[in-house]
Amino acid sequence: MTQLQISAAEALERLKAGNERYLTAEYCPGDISPRLRLHTSVHGQAPYAIIITCSDSRVIPESIFSAGLGELFVIRVAGNVIDDHQLGSIEYAASHLGTPLIVVLGHTLCGAVDAAINSDPEGYIKFITDEIKTAIGEEQDDYKACCLNVGHSMDIIEHSLQIHSLEEHEGLRVIGAVYRIDSGKVDFL
Repeated sequence: MTQLQISAAEALERLKAGNERYLTAEYCPGDISPRLRLHTSVHGQAPYAIIITCSDSRVIPESIFSAGLGELFVIRVAGNVIDDHQLGSIEYAASHLGTPLIVVLGHTLCGAVDAAINSDPEGYIKFITDEIKTAIGEEQDDYKACCLNVGHSMDIIEHSLQIHSLEEHEGLRVIGAVYRIDSGKVDFL
């Protein structure tokens, strides 16, 4: 297992500072240089945060947190729901890459949350909306529902035996956040 390069608290401060830069940026300031591409191809990746977020095309974690190559381990799925596939990816990044912080990042105006509140879709989408409905219950407010959905995903992650063990022994931390589509601001919960 890789040792954590920075603490979860330091990783969270990097995310907050990156989001502050993003709020006024015209372009993504993250390092994507040929030098860094070569460095990561030789030395591998060492992300400081795992971000589980929605597949929504307006939610781009590397931009939102002003991050470059190798800084974030991003897992995207509609509605930022968690199942065994996401847990396996999280466990890999936390235990093998030594990433100290897990962030479940929901967002305002989420189509999956809206579908869970206002409709009963069919097909594979139903797996996502049913999970969100479990998380939000009867909540009708978009922002509150988003927060409940983030909290539900956090609970699933924290009850994973591997993640729970890493929290206790390695200082791994799981937090929730909501990205505001209109302003670009991230509310850390």
